[in-house]
Amino acid sequence: MKSASADTLIDSFQQAGQGQVFRFWDQLDDSAKDALIEQASLIDLSEIDRLSNTLVLGQGHHGVDLTDLAPAPFIPLPKSGGDPAQWQAASAKGEEALKAGRVAAFTVAGGQGTRLGYDGPKGTYPVSPIRKATLFQVFAEKVLAARIRYGASIPWFLMTSNLNHEATEAFFKENDFFGLGADTVHFFKQGLMPAVDLEGKIILADKGEIAMSPDGHGGSLRALVRSGATTKMKEAGIDIISYFQVDNPLVKFLDPALIGFHIDAGSEMSSKMLPKAYSKEKVGHFCTQRGRTVVVEYSDMPDELTDQTNDNGELRYIAGSIAIHVLDRAFVEGMGGDNPDAALPFHRADKKVATVDANGEPFKPETPNGVKFEMFVFDALPFAKNPVIIETSRESDFAPVKNAEGLDSPQTCCEAQVAEFTAWANAAGAGIPVDEKGQPSFVFEITPKFADSEAAFIERWNSLDPKPEIKEGVILDA
Repeated sequence: MKSASADTLIDSFQQAGQGQVFRFWDQLDDSAKDALIEQASLIDLSEIDRLSNTLVLGQGHHGVDLTDLAPAPFIPLPKSGGDPAQWQAASAKGEEALKAGRVAAFTVAGGQGTRLGYDGPKGTYPVSPIRKATLFQVFAEKVLAARIRYGASIPWFLMTSNLNHEATEAFFKENDFFGLGADTVHFFKQGLMPAVDLEGKIILADKGEIAMSPDGHGGSLRALVRSGATTKMKEAGIDIISYFQVDNPLVKFLDPALIGFHIDAGSEMSSKMLPKAYSKEKVGHFCTQRGRTVVVEYSDMPDELTDQTNDNGELRYIAGSIAIHVLDRAFVEGMGGDNPDAALPFHRADKKVATVDANGEPFKPETPNGVKFEMFVFDALPFAKNPVIIETSRESDFAPVKNAEGLDSPQTCCEAQVAEFTAWANAAGAGIPVDEKGQPSFVFEITPKFADSEAAFIERWNSLDPKPEIKEGVILDA
């Protein structure tokens, strides 16, 4: 028997033209009915109606607006012609903010290790060269190093997914939160959106289950607000959120330079750019369009733009987005709230969605039969005041683990880590011979607890007497 609240919810779906969600209702047992009601109660029917009309039935999905595009300006590194004094001043300002406890770390960690052939949350994948420390451990040690350096309690927020939330929390508990303290690590789930068919009707994955999928990394802004994370930040005096994704152990996510440039410009959202290695590299492009900063995905950028060069023969659209941002907390509160005029747009993704037929039998389509809706975090940039983009280098900030083999694989990530460790050691005078790729003839590791930057390594190395021999299998740790 339906409760009054279930009755009302089912009626609202029927009134919205989505009554098919409950077409097998009478065949469900009580627990299945409760589960379906719980799922359905999370759906904003007016939002689904709007998205179906614009992105599925309307013209909103036909192409991306590429008119009036130009390359976005960015602040170059000193080695690329940037002003060293400007970078020093920005770093000093960022360090002040870190010391004042104004910054929180925020990781988007909803993914699984499926593409790596790994069964578990991606953050639990072992990634360091010798210890095989997991991504989560590497990040935790970087947070610890920053806390010690700046004398501040820097909290860490992690957005999980329905798929990996419990496993992620259990992993941190098993590892005693890597010494961070359970009260300073906060988990919350990413939002979900229902898939719809090509007529805009919500799809059932089973008789009593709606086909739901994560709402994209842009959904992190809504999740930060809806979970209460931004309220916790405000209560702790935090007004800057350092955003990064879980697959990149090299990332400098508490970067005083980026934070300082962000503060100095009065920016609401600032980003790091990476010069593209080649024209078709699969990264988004930082652009300007009618006075606003935007990111155009590589799949939406035509060859005539990606291949354009300037008078020096360099790529004109050189600035690649690698998902490293800092955002003002108040800006996130606005973007993640309920104001439709200050909300990230959804994008359409055509997918093959497993469903049930008219008789409730499982059906796996051979061609796309549904549409999933997702948001991209970089779509917040056009809404942000005074956005800043600064250059970073591949060797010091970007070595993601995405694929089991080849580019962006565990092997290339490991090589990048060893190359960075070697560069630090040689900057301190260690004199390690390297090949043309910056690789030594052996593998060693420097933990973030020993040093998390070149400057920190030099300082730590110079304090050692005697100095350890750096050779095969050595781990320099706290």
